[in-house]
Amino acid sequence: MSTKAPTHWGPRWSRWVGRGLARGYWNTEVRGRTNIPKKGPGIVVVNHVGFIDGPVVHGVIPRLNYFLIRADMFKGPLKPLLHGAAQIPVEGDGRSALAKGLAVLRRGDIVGVFPEGTRGGGTAESVHGGAAWLAVQSGAPIIPTALLGTRLPGESVNLWPKPRRKLLVEFGEPIHLDLAPELKGRARQAAASEHVAAALRAQLDKTLATTTLVLPKDDPIRERRAATEKP
Repeated sequence: MSTKAPTHWGPRWSRWVGRGLARGYWNTEVRGRTNIPKKGPGIVVVNHVGFIDGPVVHGVIPRLNYFLIRADMFKGPLKPLLHGAAQIPVEGDGRSALAKGLAVLRRGDIVGVFPEGTRGGGTAESVHGGAAWLAVQSGAPIIPTALLGTRLPGESVNLWPKPRRKLLVEFGEPIHLDLAPELKGRARQAAASEHVAAALRAQLDKTLATTTLVLPKDDPIRERRAATEKP
């Protein structure tokens, strides 16, 4: 299992692609850029609703950054782009991806995580523990980030929005996990995961209160999966 941090070269070009899409193709408002640490590690934790979430946030983070991305996205025309951008595929149990993410943080760079794991309602009601594990192991701050507009209610999770659609990215204030010292093992990981989820939900609530943009809340992938599993 490789634990080596990805090269710097990938994000040096791919961020410009993401920024061009976010600011040129779509109309993305970015708030809270100063909440991204100017130096040192940080974990940008973002809600996930649509196909374009990754490139948009990757492009507007004002530093080199590396997102943990599901391995099934590394296929077709996206495969060489994502590999060339040095993004981190999450395969199997995710240990290799977490090891590489931890190496990025220990190098002093930014890691991005969509803790919901897949595109959906974007409400952060259910999250995976990868971001929390990275925060516990590295001591890096969490930057809870709200993303709105990339998918609206009823739209496909695979939507490529029309040009100049209004999008909003708001980076919240960095937080450090404040965990009781007596918590160990799985209990500590569970507490860290809930802390991360609560911070992301709080940031979403704060952002939603200041804009007319809304979360889609529907979850087409989960609904489709549930329909196929019915007897």
